Amino acid sequence: MYANTSALPDTQKTNAAGHANFIATEPVGGRRVDIGTGFAASNFDHGMFGGLMDPLVMVDHFTMTEPTFGTHPHAGISAVSVMLEDSQGPYHNRDSLGNDIDLEPGDLYWLKAGRGAVHNEGPRPGARAHGLQVFVNLPASDKHDAPESLHVRASDMPEIRGEGHRVRVVLGDSQDVSGHLSPASPLTVLDVHIDRDGSFRHTIGANAHAFVLAIRGHGRIVTDDATVTLPAGHAIAARSNIGTSALTLHSEQGAQFVIIEGEPLDQPIAQRGGFVMNTPEELTSAFAAHAAGEFGHID
Repeated sequence: MYANTSALPDTQKTNAAGHANFIATEPVGGRRVDIGTGFAASNFDHGMFGGLMDPLVMVDHFTMTEPTFGTHPHAGISAVSVMLEDSQGPYHNRDSLGNDIDLEPGDLYWLKAGRGAVHNEGPRPGARAHGLQVFVNLPASDKHDAPESLHVRASDMPEIRGEGHRVRVVLGDSQDVSGHLSPASPLTVLDVHIDRDGSFRHTIGANAHAFVLAIRGHGRIVTDDATVTLPAGHAIAARSNIGTSALTLHSEQGAQFVIIEGEPLDQPIAQRGGFVMNTPEELTSAFAAHAAGEFGHID
């Protein structure tokens, strides 16, 4: 694993002025997490990627066959559930905003916790959830906002179809196709399906960060500056330094990738579990607010 970009000479290329156009980490494998008999995940956190994962704090690629976590609090982040299409059955989602909904395969649920919210989610009996749980950091100015939420059904997500690929635009935009906007900092989430010998091209915004995870199969990420081979279960984080930078995903055998792109916040992180603030003092205050019942409750 690579923890900083200075350790990445093979994928950092420069132009004639000596500035890196595109910086990417080497592929990083997720940490295996098993809880009980009903939850297994590969965990990726911001410390694995030398700052290039910002604004993401954590991504869990998980399967869940029974409720695991119970009711739990969040503060200072958005907790985002991205259900993949091969999930089986409904994923029951409740929170202190009064939402009580079933996420179906392919759906997205965005909980902007802000100053604090309580959450509970898990598969209905007999269901098998397969997806991503993503913690997206909030700008310091938004960490004390009132909580908000967004549910996007799979049927409301536009698709990009071309020779050798099908891409669900879960959030944001790619190739002039626009999906829903997040209720917090702008984020693009693409669920990319590549056929055998297929490819897909996406342009990263100027100075934006991109996190690319191989869900199944393996392939190559090709830019003007570098080529990275990405095995299944591995991820890279990358940055476009000067203007936009196009990356092409290619697979000889067929693969599925998720791309998450956002603007970095470049702010300090004080984290404990699902609480992410800027200072230890803010973290202590958030825990005190939860203990005092200020995050609300789930009936």
